[in-house]
Amino acid sequence: MDQDTPIAEPATSDLPPRIVGFDVGDRRIGVALSDPLGFTAQPVFTLHRTNRRADMKAVARVLRKHSVTEAVVGNPLYMSGDQSPQAAKAQAFAEEIRAEFGLTIHLWDERLSTTQAHRHLDDAGHATMGRKNIIDQVAAVLILQSWLDARASRVARERD
Repeated sequence: MDQDTPIAEPATSDLPPRIVGFDVGDRRIGVALSDPLGFTAQPVFTLHRTNRRADMKAVARVLRKHSVTEAVVGNPLYMSGDQSPQAAKAQAFAEEIRAEFGLTIHLWDERLSTTQAHRHLDDAGHATMGRKNIIDQVAAVLILQSWLDARASRVARERD
């Protein structure tokens, strides 16, 4: 077999679909993806926003490449629980994704996710310089992982 021949994925419906997580900002969108079994979240990339069309094209590539059927979008509420201006923007982005690609969308409370992402990077000894290139990915991982953990807990409770 030559190197250009794609290796087919095993045909099975037993594996859950992949889930994408987004940390939506005005200038950047952090993107994370669940593993094929839906247990863990990994960083994918940071989308540097240019315009709606280009942003949706980049999102479409990720969705297609990884057979994504659900998305978790961080919903940055105020600490009081009230909607912030950025939450309205994240919700609008989530609606665009739903309308454009027909995905199931989950808005997920992401209060303090960026602060938590900075703490993780501090704990890992990552230098402060250059963080803006990865901080949104780390926040997207935290958002998606939190949602995956909550879903697993809910499923376990329903089983018991």
